[in-house]
Amino acid sequence: MTSPRYDRIGHGYASRRVEDPRLGERIRLALGDARTVVNVGAGAGSYEPEDRTVLAVEPSAVMAAQRPPGRPAIRATADQLPLHDRSVDAAMTVLSLHHWHPSQERGIRELCRVARDAVVIVTIDPQVSGEMWLMADYLHEVRDLDHRICPPVGRILDWLDRPAEVEVVPISRDTPDGTLMSFWAHPERVLDTAARAATSGFARQPDAVVERVVRDVAADLRSGAWDARHGRLRQLGEYDAGLRLIRASRGA
Repeated sequence: MTSPRYDRIGHGYASRRVEDPRLGERIRLALGDARTVVNVGAGAGSYEPEDRTVLAVEPSAVMAAQRPPGRPAIRATADQLPLHDRSVDAAMTVLSLHHWHPSQERGIRELCRVARDAVVIVTIDPQVSGEMWLMADYLHEVRDLDHRICPPVGRILDWLDRPAEVEVVPISRDTPDGTLMSFWAHPERVLDTAARAATSGFARQPDAVVERVVRDVAADLRSGAWDARHGRLRQLGEYDAGLRLIRASRGA
């Protein structure tokens, strides 16, 4: 097994990427009455329903080490799940699909292979996320990378072998989950080293790119240019930054 990306960039995720209870509830509803669930790309364990039997699959030792006591993870990748066909009631993955590139289709088909019913995928719509001020005005590199490696929602639906529905999931301004999308109302987070490090978007970039973005955002905050362009966002309680929940079910 090659060294996963999160062995390099995953330190400290557990403290910054705290489960948002609103998204957690959506995931639990999407799982329906499933009692056994495989969570692929499970990371530090956020969004795993505590009222189900969860089998976590996580390739990164750094991420797996941040999981709560008694909740270990199998070291494996999405495209080769070490499970029999239809061996669990449901399969889920939360904001890990972009890290499966270039094996995303194989990974989605693996979720379908092992799940008897629900397949729940939380991902981003790269077209929508790319329009957020951070990517549109400053961090073009993430926008362009996401357009290359994040499959459009329609393509994901094509890979699924059962009927599916798509939910738009707005990001609340007070979300405790510090994804890059959570920066929509908090431009000051761009200046916070720990906040940046808890996002794969920044962590994947060369130092020169990060330094440029920090410099430009800091300058625009000092001058008032950011607020002149985007200050209206500070008044919103939630915002569509591209987060999507896909629920596929044989009974959908």
